[in-house]
Amino acid sequence: MNRALWVAAGSVVVGIIVFTLKGAAWWVTGSVALLSDALESIINIAASLAALVALRISAQPADDNHPYGHHKAEYFSAVLEGVLILLAAGSILREAYFGFLDPRMPDQPFHGILLNGLATVLNAVWCSVLLRYGRRWRSPALVADGRHLLTDVVTSIGVLVGFVLVPLVGWPQLDPLIAGLVAINILWTGWSLMRESVGGLMDEAPPANVVARIKELVSTHAAGAIEAHDLRTRHAGRMTFVEFHLVVPGEMTVAAAHDICDRIEQAFEADMEDMVITIHVEPEGEAKHRGVVVL
Repeated sequence: MNRALWVAAGSVVVGIIVFTLKGAAWWVTGSVALLSDALESIINIAASLAALVALRISAQPADDNHPYGHHKAEYFSAVLEGVLILLAAGSILREAYFGFLDPRMPDQPFHGILLNGLATVLNAVWCSVLLRYGRRWRSPALVADGRHLLTDVVTSIGVLVGFVLVPLVGWPQLDPLIAGLVAINILWTGWSLMRESVGGLMDEAPPANVVARIKELVSTHAAGAIEAHDLRTRHAGRMTFVEFHLVVPGEMTVAAAHDICDRIEQAFEADMEDMVITIHVEPEGEAKHRGVVVL
C-alpha cells in the first residue's frame, strides 16, 4: 500500500472516531445543531471510503484499455464527495426546520461541549495532514477530503459557540438556526468541490504558474531547436500531461533532434514530478513563429 492509501485509510478510522464522539454529544444533549454536526460525520466516513477506493484504482498502472493510466479516478471520488455533502446539507436543513418549529433547550451542555470539542480537535489535526500531503502529492482525492474536514471544523466551532449561547440567552430557536447556517456553509463547500473536480475530468489546464514554468523549461533546454509551438497541458490526478511540437533545422539528423528531446525531458524530470511529456519533432518549414521561443 502506497503512502496516499495509508493516509486515506487513516481518514476512515478518524471519521469513525469523530462520528462516535459527535453522536454521543448529540445523544446526551438532544441538540439539533450537534445532530447536524454528527450527520456530516457520516458523510465524512463515506467520502473517505470513496477516496480510498479511488486511490487504489488510480495507483493501477496503464493497461490496454487505459493506456494513459487510471489517474482520473480520484476526480470521481471528489465529485462523489461533493454530491454526498449536498445530501448531508439537505438532511441538516430538514432537521433544522423541524427543530425550529418545535424548539427545546439542550440537556447536559457541558458533556456535549466536551465530546464535540474533542471531535473537532481531532478533525482539525487530521485536516492539516490531508491538506499538507494531498497538495504535496497532488492528490485531488486527499485534498477534497481535507477541504471537507476543514469545513467540518469551521462549522463545528460555530455549533459549539451557538451551543454555549443557547442556555445563556434562553432562546432555544438559536440551536436549529445555527444548524441551518451550518447546512448553507456545507452546501457551498459541496458545490465548490464538484466544480473543481469536474474541471479535472474535463482536462482543465494546470494553474498559470505551472504552465509558465513548463514554457520556461522548454525555452531554456531546447538549444539547437528553432521554436516550440502548440503547447498543450492537462491534469489527471497527480499527473500532468504536456505535449508540444518542436521545430528543428531541416538538415538536423534524427539523432541530434532526439538528443534535444532527451535534454528537455531530463530537465522536466529534475524540476517537476509526475510529468508525462510527448514531443512531436518537425522541420523548420513547419515553424509558426509563435509559441515558446528557444533561448
